[in-house]
Amino acid sequence: MSNGAIAATAAAAAIAQAAQAMGGIVQVDPEVFLQLLRKADSPLVVGAKGGLFSRGYKYLTSVKGLFFYTQSPSALPLGSAELIWAKKIWVPHPW
Repeated sequence: MSNGAIAATAAAAAIAQAAQAMGGIVQVDPEVFLQLLRKADSPLVVGAKGGLFSRGYKYLTSVKGLFFYTQSPSALPLGSAELIWAKKIWVPHPW
């Protein structure tokens, strides 16, 4: 096995382990994300603005033990949700 293949296998294992440690992350459209926030009593949202390779906004919240994630080219109207700005939101992709 080449060094590149070993590194790729190790990276895939690390991503799978991170996803397992965090639990389920559900990617939804921004409209669905806002519907979830409206149903919650006092929602907490983590947001991050753009990055090196992507522009726009990323949001993450938790509802009934699941994490919900969305991306939007513009800021979302979060209503009364408490917003915490993060430097970065990284969501592992196991595929």
